[in-house]
Amino acid sequence: MQQWPGKPLTSDKSQTPIPIPQELVLQLVASVARWGSPYVVTDGLGGCASPWSIDRAVRSSRKRIEGMPSSFRFHDLRHYLASLLIASGADVKTVQTRLRHASAVTTLGIYVHMWPDRDESTRATIGGVLAARADWVRTRTGP
Repeated sequence: MQQWPGKPLTSDKSQTPIPIPQELVLQLVASVARWGSPYVVTDGLGGCASPWSIDRAVRSSRKRIEGMPSSFRFHDLRHYLASLLIASGADVKTVQTRLRHASAVTTLGIYVHMWPDRDESTRATIGGVLAARADWVRTRTGP
């Protein structure tokens, strides 16, 4: 497997299969059947699209797609995936694995601001434990 012909994957971890939903599998199968190419992103003739042609296509689509930021890049889809995973409740280790970061420190360095604030949930947890402890003490010592 290669990112771009002649450019090997960056690590052995990059070769680990990524779990994808059945709906995506069906879309990819349909794309391969339609275009007759082993590549997911093609040059329109069945060959592998170059990173430069993908960048040009994304830049030209910015003007045609309402609401797309003028600074949108193909790489931003990676950040979009990370934000979807975090918003769905995925933990840092899962996000790290899906993005193929070498460590969770890298993932946190980029995306820590996206994880929900846990102050209220930790307050509620500690408050619940203290209330349960007070109830337990009251039942043992009387009114």
